[in-house]
Amino acid sequence: MRKSLRFNSNGAFKIVQFTDTEFCEPDEEEFRMKAMMKRILEAEKPDLVVYTGDVIASNKSPDPIRAFRDAVSIPEDMGIPWAAVFGNHDSEAPNLTREQLHHLQLSHRYCYAKPDPPNVHGAGNYVIEVMDEHNQPAAALYFLDSGSYSPLEHLRVGFYDWIRRSQIGWYTETSYSLTAKNGGEPLPSLAFFHIPLPEYNDIWDFSVCHGQKLDTCCAPWINTGFFAAMVEMGDIMGTFVGHDHGNDFWGVHHGIRLCYGRTTRNAYLKHPFKTGARVIQLTEGKRSFDTWLHLEDGTTIHHQPEHLPEGRSLQI
Repeated sequence: MRKSLRFNSNGAFKIVQFTDTEFCEPDEEEFRMKAMMKRILEAEKPDLVVYTGDVIASNKSPDPIRAFRDAVSIPEDMGIPWAAVFGNHDSEAPNLTREQLHHLQLSHRYCYAKPDPPNVHGAGNYVIEVMDEHNQPAAALYFLDSGSYSPLEHLRVGFYDWIRRSQIGWYTETSYSLTAKNGGEPLPSLAFFHIPLPEYNDIWDFSVCHGQKLDTCCAPWINTGFFAAMVEMGDIMGTFVGHDHGNDFWGVHHGIRLCYGRTTRNAYLKHPFKTGARVIQLTEGKRSFDTWLHLEDGTTIHHQPEHLPEGRSLQI
């Protein structure tokens, strides 16, 4: 039976977020990326590694299954627990579905993902509890499948999928259950998915943010209300996404910290942009978390540059 995740003896729980690794086939770039990922894990010594989508570039790979195994081999070989959600590039190959990818990750020894709940849209929807020293849940980590491309014909080209209502229902039911087990107090929680919510545009345009926006915020045009559900439940303190490789900013919206990761592969940016990872640290008993960037050259950035709101920048 797989051991539970738990806060360490110092009351901390550390996560390293890799995003948009887009493994395809072994070459010099991928060898360098794997070496960088290993250096980051050796330096940070996380309790969990999270891949927030586009783990592989499936439509470009001659062997997507091998590419996925290669992508997760770093924490797997180091004996570090890991889990993944999927992005739009993970299931573009005609012979590989998201369900097959989720089954594939579950077959790995150090993967802590869980089987999908019944009657919930997508593949890779699950929650992981982080236990305290008394083996009681002290935090929760939600993982959701944000899909790939719009299923609506008139929004198909150039627009991305969204978190569906069945997923939101699963989240709220799970949150209610964990809150009840915690004596009626919402359990400190985080959420991980690939495609940013529409609210990520709002925080950049109308709030003080920290970090860079060197890419379009490619959120879906359909807002199904997942952010509102998180506000109502009162448990999720922060969300972590990828998808837009040039963005690493974060901002607070109605008490929830919306964060981009730091792209682990510079797949399409034409300007210099150091790759790396985002690090997240929870402290047992606190409704807060710390986060910083760890870059490919070993630099850690704990204080990202401040960006003041400039009003609506997205033209629809």
